[in-house]
Amino acid sequence: MLLVHLAQGAGGGASSGGLLAALWMSLLTASVATSIIAVLGVPLAWVLAQGRGRGWSLLGVLVQLPLALPPLMSGIVLIEVVGPYTAIGRLFGGALTDTPAGIVIAQTFVAAPFLVIAARSAFATVPTELLDVAATLGHGRWSRFTRVALPVAAEGIRAGLLLSWLRAFGEFGATIILAYHPYSLPIFAWVQFSSTGLPSALPPAGLAVAAAALVLVLANVPRPAMGRLLRRCFATGPPRLAPPARAAAPAPVVAPAVGRLEFRLRDRLGAFELDVAHASRTPHLAILGTSGAGKSLTLRGLAGLRAGAWGIARLGDRDLGSLPPEARRVGYVPQGQALLPGLDVWRQVTFGVDTDPTLARHWIERLGLGALLDRTPDQLSGGQRQRVALARALAAAPDLLLLDEPLSALDRPVREELRLELRRLQDEIGVATVIVTHDRDEAALLGEDVVILEEGRVVQSGSRAEVFGAPASASVARLLGVTSHPAEVVGLPVLAGRAHVSVRLRTGAEVTVLAPGGESFEVGDRCLVALDPVAVTLRPDPAAG
Repeated sequence: MLLVHLAQGAGGGASSGGLLAALWMSLLTASVATSIIAVLGVPLAWVLAQGRGRGWSLLGVLVQLPLALPPLMSGIVLIEVVGPYTAIGRLFGGALTDTPAGIVIAQTFVAAPFLVIAARSAFATVPTELLDVAATLGHGRWSRFTRVALPVAAEGIRAGLLLSWLRAFGEFGATIILAYHPYSLPIFAWVQFSSTGLPSALPPAGLAVAAAALVLVLANVPRPAMGRLLRRCFATGPPRLAPPARAAAPAPVVAPAVGRLEFRLRDRLGAFELDVAHASRTPHLAILGTSGAGKSLTLRGLAGLRAGAWGIARLGDRDLGSLPPEARRVGYVPQGQALLPGLDVWRQVTFGVDTDPTLARHWIERLGLGALLDRTPDQLSGGQRQRVALARALAAAPDLLLLDEPLSALDRPVREELRLELRRLQDEIGVATVIVTHDRDEAALLGEDVVILEEGRVVQSGSRAEVFGAPASASVARLLGVTSHPAEVVGLPVLAGRAHVSVRLRTGAEVTVLAPGGESFEVGDRCLVALDPVAVTLRPDPAAG
């Protein structure tokens, strides 16, 4: 109907000069207001997404308050803050009312919540693992914000900016109180309507509809080139390094592991308390436990990713506990792999600060990724993504490699292949490793020292042979796949000069085992026999033919 009336010549009484000036004023002030909202609102949204506690909740309520106020009331509130008789107003000589600055202030106040709320929700979806990996790769807080959080949340931020611009462009209530002159397009339409009636208000209404529709169309047109530009600006910083030629990828010099790991960590996550300590005797440690035992929390504490944790961590003569995560020289492969969306394999592997391209090329070739350099995470299989995450950690030349159940989400054939690959890498590279797992075979293969966790506490630790050979409790035995059977002592033989105990199981089978140190038995005693299936050998009974 608006188009029909305009086509019929309605609105001829409106001043074309005043109409265009009002349109320009609304376009200009809405764009300036949206720029201010972007510069201040995006960091604020990031802080609100990270903040916890009542203070941050109160700040979030204040940010949303303009949404609950009628626009006219917002204008009255702003008059009380920046009006000509307030301290701020006098400071600016009354230039904050009835000026374009006043329009910008009104638009910013009422439109800012749209961006902050949208950006806050987008930032809340950024996986913690992405930020953790970036920290261990040497990226500080600002770098993690610009190169990880912003690209991941970009679509939500873009939507918030569009909503803010549209809200600012159409702002009327607060503007008419704070800045009646010069006219913005909504104020101009109101003046025309109140002075001569509906016909003269139709042209500004039509112009507003056309301008808003044009902005919406442009905002929803796919822009692959713009997306690539944003990723280059935010996700990779300087121009990407070209992969060196394959011939220029010599193997890194293998040196002995930097040192043994010693740590004592305390942390709390809700009602869960972690209190663990261990001094490794070998460079390769496996932390074994059921889900919820505190394994991943321990690993994140070693990486320095738990701000509220307390503890010490030493690797050889290096004190890691006093360093932020970006300075610990730790390679971290989280459970979720945490590859950065939209980045190809080469940029994934070279994402670390000061990563040597030649070393990156070596690990890419070593892990069989040479033909995948231009693929993004969504174009890779699970095993390939895990290899990329491992290559990225190794390309940063860490002193300590932390692996958080790196193979748990993979199919058995791929898991077996990567498990053996990890074992070969341990033998080849001079880096200490800590692997977190609930798989006993994985722990036995990749850990020379083994720590067993239960409910945030160390219940057993020692060498692989000590832990697997003598579980400290029935729960540890179950975790290690060692089953316990009620039995009765039927003999106390001495074999090869060592005391043994012969027992009869409930099934009637008789088993002779080495007598545990410090224990004495008598024939007829009841006991529990722990049997590791790997240690049981079946032989035919000659008497049975």
